Amino acid sequence: MSLKATSSALQNRFLEVTQDQQSWSLTDVNSLDDLWPVMREEAKRKAAEEPILGSYFHATILNHKSFGDALSFRLASKLDNPMLPTMLIRDVIAEAADADIDILSAAEIDIIANFTRDPACRDLSSAFLLFKGYHALQAHRIANWLWNQERHTLAQFFQNQISVTLGVDIHPAARIGSGIMFDHATGIVIGETAVIEDDVSVLHSVTLGGTGKSGGDRHPKIRKGVLLSAGCKIIGNIEIGENAKVGAGSVVLDHVPANVTVAGVPAKIVGKVDGETTPAFTMD
Repeated sequence: MSLKATSSALQNRFLEVTQDQQSWSLTDVNSLDDLWPVMREEAKRKAAEEPILGSYFHATILNHKSFGDALSFRLASKLDNPMLPTMLIRDVIAEAADADIDILSAAEIDIIANFTRDPACRDLSSAFLLFKGYHALQAHRIANWLWNQERHTLAQFFQNQISVTLGVDIHPAARIGSGIMFDHATGIVIGETAVIEDDVSVLHSVTLGGTGKSGGDRHPKIRKGVLLSAGCKIIGNIEIGENAKVGAGSVVLDHVPANVTVAGVPAKIVGKVDGETTPAFTMD
């Protein structure tokens, strides 16, 4: 699968960052098929640089034959529970990944999203190994698959474990695209009928919430390219248009047009976004 599986903008951004960092390994990444070999090379190099973590890199990456195997091990180790041990969780993750190939491709694309947007993510394996926002998002993909298979109880068990262990609370029914970055991620809350399209960046303490206790479609719809800044609250069945920016700490109660910046309590339009700019990528 080509890197343009999400968007040509993400592909171009990846190539730009790769050139800027002048990494010996990242220049070899031309498709998603190249990611796993490069991650293995990074793990070998890191294990040599920090021998005390050698067993860690072997357990998480080097002992696994494929990206899918490694991901199931990584997520299961994060979600382990005395009532549902690691091996059983791995079986559920493998079942979901086998049934829906988009789960693994989205996980790979999310690694690229983290690498291209977060200056603290210096290589492809960092998000996979260390970033809890990445772990929470991939675990949600499994919970969402379970929910869509009418296995609601197990899906909600996954939701609870994600919330307890990673500090991120996403209802299993929420629909989330690929090319997503949850930066820091602590305190993110996403409601049942929320939708997040491709290529969106979400910072910590963001809430996509409903209003009152009414049922039905009651949560926000976040369109492509949006940046949701730290601590913003978006409430109700409203739309944040493509390539919009929501300022830190803002409370959004009404629809937001495409290509604008909103801020304040309640949020109001305070500026425009260049039509050629993708706020989720620039993180500005």
